[in-house]
Amino acid sequence: MLRFTRAERAIHHVTGSLMLICIATAACLYLPALSTLVGHRETLKTVHVWCGFALPVPIILGLISRAFRADLRRLNRFAPHDWEWLRRRDRRAVRGGRGVLPVGKFNAGQKLNAAFVAGAILLMLGTGEIMTFPDPWSDRWRTGSTFVHDWLFLVIVAVTAGHLWEALRDRGALQGMLTGRVDPDWAARHHAGWADASQRSHDTVPTSPDGDNSQVNDVDAEMDKSSAEDDSEFAKRRPGTS
Repeated sequence: MLRFTRAERAIHHVTGSLMLICIATAACLYLPALSTLVGHRETLKTVHVWCGFALPVPIILGLISRAFRADLRRLNRFAPHDWEWLRRRDRRAVRGGRGVLPVGKFNAGQKLNAAFVAGAILLMLGTGEIMTFPDPWSDRWRTGSTFVHDWLFLVIVAVTAGHLWEALRDRGALQGMLTGRVDPDWAARHHAGWADASQRSHDTVPTSPDGDNSQVNDVDAEMDKSSAEDDSEFAKRRPGTS
């Protein structure tokens, strides 16, 4: 099953690479042991700054892709089963080869991770700009920016480590991000709602020049319709009810 287009995978890989470079160079700049071991402090600082300012670029350019825009809409929408996914301890349970919850293309944890990454990039970009060009800013702004930048760095390290851990222990998810395709059985176990929508749209047309497949567009329409129904249902409920 097609899960991610070439454009989506490129955005993820470039953004992830830039993030890892920023983390590695920051560690060398802030930890005395690493700073002494690696040396070349000014070079590391230059690489860190430029990679930091480049972080939003892949995402902005990715808006050209229709599939990427559709995934952003999915990531930005919480349905009733997402609240239930967060609340239940058996959220990953499988019965009869299918997940117990009708999870869409992204589960609630992935949506929260995406929201955190987007917010962290903006905060790091803003505080980094103040630290890099301090002259127009007061001491209060510079001190506050340094505090936020340093502590948010530690949170980003923890979240990134958790993200990599979850990805490496799930071969199906890793395959989907590396090749763009996943096994239907894996989709049914982890993303039953998305698997159903994809199955209903299995008749495809040849791939378009930018790597977007019509299957992606058909599934987008199907999932958007399902999400709209979920939103309508959710509006009648309290978040704590299933």
